[in-house]
Amino acid sequence: MNHLQPAPAFRVGHGYDIHRLEPTPPTGQGRPLILGGITLEHNTGPISHSDGDAALHAITDAILGALGEPDIGQLFSDSDPAWKDATSDQFLAEATKRMQIVGYRVSNLDVTVILERPKLSPIKDAMRAKVAGLLGADLAAVNIKGKTHEQVDAVGEGRAVEVHAVVLLAKT
Repeated sequence: MNHLQPAPAFRVGHGYDIHRLEPTPPTGQGRPLILGGITLEHNTGPISHSDGDAALHAITDAILGALGEPDIGQLFSDSDPAWKDATSDQFLAEATKRMQIVGYRVSNLDVTVILERPKLSPIKDAMRAKVAGLLGADLAAVNIKGKTHEQVDAVGEGRAVEVHAVVLLAKT
């Protein structure tokens, strides 16, 4: 016999994304490096189907995971031409809508961006503000950290960007 359980007061989700980086041609024809909705000045950009914002992808997956929903790759497949060159805020908007429909809000979001160059410290505040705005969350609920891989592996060699996101959702 099934018993309906009340929705839990809190739900936790973890999101992860990695994108290979390639040199941006001098003509500016490659993808710009975008993280957390902010375009960084850099000579590499992601190899991706959408805009390749690994931070928003990881945050989207963290929210979807907390809700027990399909992941970003299932909802926005890179084999679907509809998502070619899409901006990642569209993916986050869908995850946020699903979160709100079932009565949750972001209580806390912690994001770790692992990237050798460029350094994130000059844009971390802008990233936090952008992400908080996209989520409709209080700025104090959003944290973003920048780390390096100390020149170890593809990330450490500057050939990739990696992002982890952990979210705590609270029942509204």
